[in-house]
Amino acid sequence: MDFNNQSLSWDNEKRVKRAKVIAAEIAAAVELRANFCAMEFGCGTGLISFNLNNKVKEITCIDTSQGMIDIVKTKIQKQQVINIKPYLCNINEDDQFKPEYDLIYTSMALHHIVDIETTLTNLYKLLKQEGYLCIVDLDEDDGTFHKLEEDFTGHHGFNQPELQKVLERIGYYEVESHTFYHDVKPIDDSSVKYSLFIMVGRKR
Repeated sequence: MDFNNQSLSWDNEKRVKRAKVIAAEIAAAVELRANFCAMEFGCGTGLISFNLNNKVKEITCIDTSQGMIDIVKTKIQKQQVINIKPYLCNINEDDQFKPEYDLIYTSMALHHIVDIETTLTNLYKLLKQEGYLCIVDLDEDDGTFHKLEEDFTGHHGFNQPELQKVLERIGYYEVESHTFYHDVKPIDDSSVKYSLFIMVGRKR
């Protein structure tokens, strides 16, 4: 998927509504505090973060798509937001960030990454001790969700127990997850059901 081209039309009604539900689920799962420094990994146009920024001290938004980051910057200016900081960044190649985050969250981004263990390890390094990692992503499917994307090389969602083992192997503890969202995606002439889970772990 070419996220640079997709960025201009990304914020459709369905994604905007879904983002509000996801943000509320994240806020409830980790009990956000006003002094939290947070990071959104794979922020896209910032839909989740613009629903959470009034609950925390600051949010660092990172993405590998210049188009998406440009949209975040435009929103910041229009909404006069001062506590969201966008960066064009590949977390596996860039070491500009320090381990200062109380919370790192990611929504619908992890399944696009082939080597998730390296990425989750690098995110672990950026958390403070006892900091939270919060993953929102697709429950495992048969590949239908991305079947129209011929260049898709990521994961067809995740098996929650298997992903939990990956997190625990890295060092995350108190890892818990549950499915919280159900919807349909129009594909060709049909509507394909899908669901999202939230998984939360902490850094030792």
